[in-house]
Amino acid sequence: MRSQRSIAGFIFASAIAASVAHAAPQASSTLSTPPSAVLRANANLVLVDVVVTDHGNSVNGLDRIRFHILEDGREQPITSFDEHKPAPAGAASPQPALPPHTYTNLPAYPPASAVNILLLDALNTPMPNQMDVRHKMLEYLGKLQRGTPLAIFTLASRLRLVEGFTTDPAELTKALEGQKGAPQTSVVLDPESDQALDSSIGEMATMTSGMNQYSAAGITALSSMQQFQADLTAFQTDLRVRMTLEAMQQLARYLSAIPGRKNVIWFSGSFPIALDPDDALQDPFEAMRNYSDDIRETAELLSAARVAVYPVDARGLMTPPTLDASYKPSTNLVGATTSGNRSGSRRSLTSNKPSTANDELNTTKQRMEEQATMQQIAEQTGGREYINTNALKETVASAVDNGSSYYTVGYIPAARPLDGGYRKIEIRLDSSDYNLAYRHGYYADPPDKPSEHAPGQTSLIVAATLHGAPPSTQIVFQARVLSAADPQLKGATLPAGPAGEMTASLKAPLHRVITDLTVDAHGLRYDSSPDGALHSKVEFTLVAYDADGRRVNYLDRGFQINLKASEIAQTMESGIRVRFPLDMPEGHYSLRIAVHDLSAGRAGSLEVPLAVAAN
Repeated sequence: MRSQRSIAGFIFASAIAASVAHAAPQASSTLSTPPSAVLRANANLVLVDVVVTDHGNSVNGLDRIRFHILEDGREQPITSFDEHKPAPAGAASPQPALPPHTYTNLPAYPPASAVNILLLDALNTPMPNQMDVRHKMLEYLGKLQRGTPLAIFTLASRLRLVEGFTTDPAELTKALEGQKGAPQTSVVLDPESDQALDSSIGEMATMTSGMNQYSAAGITALSSMQQFQADLTAFQTDLRVRMTLEAMQQLARYLSAIPGRKNVIWFSGSFPIALDPDDALQDPFEAMRNYSDDIRETAELLSAARVAVYPVDARGLMTPPTLDASYKPSTNLVGATTSGNRSGSRRSLTSNKPSTANDELNTTKQRMEEQATMQQIAEQTGGREYINTNALKETVASAVDNGSSYYTVGYIPAARPLDGGYRKIEIRLDSSDYNLAYRHGYYADPPDKPSEHAPGQTSLIVAATLHGAPPSTQIVFQARVLSAADPQLKGATLPAGPAGEMTASLKAPLHRVITDLTVDAHGLRYDSSPDGALHSKVEFTLVAYDADGRRVNYLDRGFQINLKASEIAQTMESGIRVRFPLDMPEGHYSLRIAVHDLSAGRAGSLEVPLAVAAN
């Protein structure tokens, strides 16, 4: 169990095994708080971004008085209203000047009404479609006018940042042409294995072709092969959905600190929202799946970060597989019934003939289910899906335009118990037939505990400390990483004794690294006490990885933060500061730093280069 320590004020004890206070330096630079930061103890304003279109074209200049917002059918007074229009954007905002060896997890972003992210999904997309998407995106970037804010991510075995936010198409093109932007083989889509499995089943079915009676062993073997194939499909689909939704959650956390609307244009072959029972199997329900709740919870995390998803079916306009020259009808075991003795030692094979009609029906059903996932995520986040189109360049242009012109409507919900229930949002516009796209609800979670509908806390800290993953910005902080022998630490009282959970197993000589953190106090959630003090529970984790991604050393500490009423204002201005030591052998590493708000289920993370040399 992780240790819990009490932290009083904005300078507090370092997280080491010995309970000795070692204050972080007062001279440590403070954070530049993003405009969206609020003191979460009092956060109750609900913001809803609304895209209004008429036959696909943005509608601007609408008056506030025409908008009406309802929560669970009850109209709410509008307390804030803003219209956002695309405007020529300059270069990405420069990072604030930081001292040497100091880093921040707040990404640079351009001053614009909305920023856009291209997500190229290799996990769920066949290689030929990936190559087509990449080609079309390079064409799009080649004609893109300077000023459109874009970033590029890829998803294969994990989410990777290819290029951060920039308004320079040349930088985006160079990044996409590089190795990081190249098509990748999916770790879960394996057509060769699927084909081999289908072939084995087909060969066994062919051996039984034309036979009305067959041994129980033969029928059982064929049925088992079909069941195995269904189980394999279910396993692969489980993996695809989990990895994809985790990537979406990482994107939401990465984009959280950026104010305004964020549009994720997601090129994917998609994945199904459910796997239905199959009556042709021995156990029709064993491979049954439904991912609706998982998708809805991920969509809520995206919506809370004001992220709208624009899914694009990377397969384009698809034709029935039966029209492909390489098509071979599938052969399925159907209608197998028992006969003979009570134990069912013989079965009747009523039909095992190829069925082109069934193949077409099954393919159509599968595509509809896959596209239903895209439609659900788009609808719940206020985006728009693009399916059955080969105009991929035009699709991106449409999504960027659609997501850059919008209205933000804010309201404070009427006093109701915060019971974690889902509150439905509806927006109406007087005297119009315009199309409105916006998020359709939120979970009314109590402020004193993490949401039951958010990803689990274990998976959250694992995701935050994952080597190579994009930073999380739900909690913004700065980190100064120095050798204990650095002149800047001269005269400082540093902790003694081993530092790190794996220190005892490391080969000497070891060198101490000191990490000073300054955490934006606005990003935490607090409980208040009658004397006006604020309290929050926070977990800090440092993990050092070598060049091969192996963990070399780490530490994980939990604290109880206690802010007296007289300390709150200064803490909100200066931040919460803490110092951590970590022992490391000589070499070059990556240091992953994570701050986890246990009360709110939110995290901030950052990865920095770490060079450890002899003192």
